[in-house]
Amino acid sequence: MALPRYGVAIGTFQSFTRDPTHDFGHWYHGHLALSTPQGIYQTALDVDAPDSVGVSYRVVDDLRTIDITGVRALADGFHPLASTPSSGALDYIRSPMLRDPDWLTRLKALLRRLLALWRRPAPGDPVFGPSGADRLAARLGRADAFRLFPWTASDGDNALDVLDPHVRAATRIYVFGQSFATGLGVHDVHLNQGDPAGSQWWDTDGIWQDGAVVCEHPDGRVVVWQIRFNTQSLTTDNDGHPL
Repeated sequence: MALPRYGVAIGTFQSFTRDPTHDFGHWYHGHLALSTPQGIYQTALDVDAPDSVGVSYRVVDDLRTIDITGVRALADGFHPLASTPSSGALDYIRSPMLRDPDWLTRLKALLRRLLALWRRPAPGDPVFGPSGADRLAARLGRADAFRLFPWTASDGDNALDVLDPHVRAATRIYVFGQSFATGLGVHDVHLNQGDPAGSQWWDTDGIWQDGAVVCEHPDGRVVVWQIRFNTQSLTTDNDGHPL
């Protein structure tokens, strides 16, 4: 079953805080609040998890407002989105504005296959964490000729440190995820597909229902902040399950 309340909360910056303590090995969150005509929307951002899971983040910062035309036309507040390419929904794997270049996608897949041949992952290993291709992309991405946005291992604070200046400078913020069952808020602000078989999240996997924080800047730039758990695959079938 896909996420039943997937959508986007749109508003302006109200506050940005973090869990009061960061005990390594425990879940750790950022808390972004948005001002909307409906009230203050609270959003919970997962940025660290026990070592057996792990988290990675990615920032795509070369977009413009034309890339988010569909959701940009919506009024401030929360809007349900159909899990389709035309609704404005996000998909880390399928959204054109978030896709890696084809050569990098192929390189990452090759490295994953080589790693699988080299050793069998131990239980709990973050087998889908940042790869050698991500590290290569980080180096190549410093050259203006390349559009490369690698995944980076999150220690919790580094992921929030990257997001912090963007939410504070944004003229408008779009938080994609699932609305709270009660009250004003959004959670599941992360990849919502690719979970391993047997996990508690398998049944909620689906395509075109990923969460992210999208920041629209005064100069027309758009920045997308993405989060995924290292146990989640970025190669999925049409049901959102790992291939």
